[in-house]
Amino acid sequence: MENSARATENDRWNKWNKIAPGRFTLVSVSTAPPRSGTFEELAMPLFGQLYNFAHWLAQNREEAEDLVQETYVKALKGFGTFEPGTNFRAWMYRILRNTFLNSRTGKKAAQTVSLDEGEDGQVVAATTDSQTPEAILIDRNHQDLLQAALEELPVHFREVLLLCEVEEMSYQEIADTIAVPIGTVMSRLSRARAALRVSLQQKLRGT
Repeated sequence: MENSARATENDRWNKWNKIAPGRFTLVSVSTAPPRSGTFEELAMPLFGQLYNFAHWLAQNREEAEDLVQETYVKALKGFGTFEPGTNFRAWMYRILRNTFLNSRTGKKAAQTVSLDEGEDGQVVAATTDSQTPEAILIDRNHQDLLQAALEELPVHFREVLLLCEVEEMSYQEIADTIAVPIGTVMSRLSRARAALRVSLQQKLRGT
């Protein structure tokens, strides 16, 4: 059932452009060729994805670079605690997310009303409008509005949208990454999409 729902969503959503790191390059932790199952082999292919996610969270290139660097250092030190056969990607994203939330920017962004404690009233129901987020995603002329609306979302809304729509994680992977039940992931996604839709409609009326 999840796959069917995700397929429908993927048909509607174009993907946001990925942001490439500028002059930042992560130095490999070893000069030897990576062996099967080593940290380098598992972690290095995720570098671009992690940087993109960090940039969306921090909304600052230099801070995103620092977050990714710190994430790899922490992950390397804690690699012995990673359980082989489990989801390494979700493990890396969880380290990055926790690193962000413990940063000055992350702590400031997290100072919002809990998504599970009565914030439903803050998300106004979207009115019927031909300019839905899905339509705007297809219309390249409104990409700037989409990006602005996404950046204005609370971090807990933004992260689930990015993990689902940009990183194409399953609900289970998102749940593993942000350490909440799948039901909470689905609820947050629903609220995030509603909030994004309202924000986009307001911006479109203002153009």
